[in-house]
Amino acid sequence: MTKVAMIGLGKLGLPCAEVMAKFYDVSGYDINLVDPTMTVAIKPSIEAAVADRDFIFVAVPTPHDPMYGGSKPIAGLPSKDFDYSIVQEVLTEINKHVTHEQLVVLISTVLPGTVRAHLRPCITNARFIYNPYLIAMGSVKWDMVNPECLIVGTEDGNWTDDAMAIVNFYKPMMERDDTRVNIGTWDEAEAIKVFYNTFISAKIGLVNMIQDVAEKNGNINVDVVTDALKAATQRITGPRYLTAGMGDAGACHPRDNIALRFLAERLDLGYDLFEAIMHSRDQQAKNMALKLVKLAKEHNLPVVIHGRAYKPYVEYTVGSYSELVGHFVEEAGISIQYADPLTGDKVKDGTVAVILVAHDPAITYAGTGVEIKDDAFYFEFGAGSVVLDPWRTINDVAGCTVVHYGNTRIKL
Repeated sequence: MTKVAMIGLGKLGLPCAEVMAKFYDVSGYDINLVDPTMTVAIKPSIEAAVADRDFIFVAVPTPHDPMYGGSKPIAGLPSKDFDYSIVQEVLTEINKHVTHEQLVVLISTVLPGTVRAHLRPCITNARFIYNPYLIAMGSVKWDMVNPECLIVGTEDGNWTDDAMAIVNFYKPMMERDDTRVNIGTWDEAEAIKVFYNTFISAKIGLVNMIQDVAEKNGNINVDVVTDALKAATQRITGPRYLTAGMGDAGACHPRDNIALRFLAERLDLGYDLFEAIMHSRDQQAKNMALKLVKLAKEHNLPVVIHGRAYKPYVEYTVGSYSELVGHFVEEAGISIQYADPLTGDKVKDGTVAVILVAHDPAITYAGTGVEIKDDAFYFEFGAGSVVLDPWRTINDVAGCTVVHYGNTRIKL
């Protein structure tokens, strides 16, 4: 049986290793203690984990400073590359214990040019592939077996034996036979990954700009506009991420835009689209916060943000757009509460407030295969509350006034 090692068993590496273990013999290692699993053999060291392995996957973080997380304004911060020190340390350690018979596969996110300049030189005793994943938290295992595409980076962008080997490695896991494979140089593979993420940021920023126009212009339902754009699949794009609502969030997309600002400066492109995207994200959050503040003052009510994690069904708050909106609400002098069972934030049933419904699983996980739970809200909204719905999916809540953010069409 093919033998696999996964170095880095965090929120990405462990679930991916568990999927691989359905088909292969998988061992794993992480610097932090990992609870034993039924399928992945946890090893005490990198040396033990990589011993006699055919494929060695590296899924360790390339972090930014915590201040770049996205839960507070980041557009004005200096551009900054990822921190590659962990990847370099891990690859250097792996290199001590491998041979040319083994294939090292890096899946961590890095900027274009990084593998060639800084990471590939760390591996001299084994073969190497760059193979970043297009995977989102909350649906990691589903994304693993239903990828939009596979990204394979080789030194010259050609179909090498190692490129074929990694594609054949994934074939048994794929739930579809038509998975697209994008083969390119290391640099092209790096670019596909980060521009995929920042393209999503740009899409969300654009549709939320339409939402802001609807709020300020009047007599516009943002969904009428974006529904027209969703249908324009020949020249624009597909429908995903074309529902205006909460802004782009999570550990990847906001930081990728900051990193690409750094790249734009390094390459002297002469413009910085990515700063504009992050400024838009910050300002859109502030606009939503000011709407909450306005409603709170009009109705003399506190503000509750329904959903603190950066998306439903996960406990992670890094890059939380809810917290970013909350930051601006508090900046305006209004106190807030969060309601989210996965982050430990509780609000008493019957609380009367201006409530921002930040979480809508049906929107977030549309098309992913993730099962949508029946429980609609994290607490019972008190009669007299004002519910601000940025997704425009809530039509009626008993005893409450529902405001569809982004729909200012005059009712005739």
